[in-house]
Amino acid sequence: MTDHTFYLVPYDPDWKREFAELGARIKHALGDTALRVDHIGSTSVAGLAAKPIIDVQVSVASLEPVELYKPQMEAIGFIHRADNEELTKRYFRESPGEKRVHIHIREKGSFGEQFALLFRDYLREHPDEGQIYAAEKQRLMLLYPNERQKYVEEKEPVIWEIMRRASRWSQRVGWKPGPADY
Repeated sequence: MTDHTFYLVPYDPDWKREFAELGARIKHALGDTALRVDHIGSTSVAGLAAKPIIDVQVSVASLEPVELYKPQMEAIGFIHRADNEELTKRYFRESPGEKRVHIHIREKGSFGEQFALLFRDYLREHPDEGQIYAAEKQRLMLLYPNERQKYVEEKEPVIWEIMRRASRWSQRVGWKPGPADY
């Protein structure tokens, strides 16, 4: 059976509230360990169709030791996914039976942290680019309805095309991350 969150849905203004609740919980649990807590991913861009999964990025001074934040994250119901292959972040998910959430813990100032923030900010400022991205996601979901990993891999070319334009834009406007959401 296909995971229902693998389908795009129209933008839901309630995603902002859902993130606000999650962000506040995470910031409260982590305190000063969380240097930034930001809403990232497609649900963070008004008007953009997305999978109904809230992506949260937590910026920390260092990924190690994981014990600086893992117990607090687990205490508020998030499970550390130690099997995550991306070594530039630590990944947490919701507890069984809870609404799907992706929490990406990255080092402040790292490429991955900056990439997620620039991509989000660029799409917020350029809705036409968001529509290009949404159309490609929809096309790929139809091509690979039961192959989530293939869908993720095949999104990369359009993401990099958009990021090339985002990079030029960032240089023209002097982009830097604004204040954290939390």
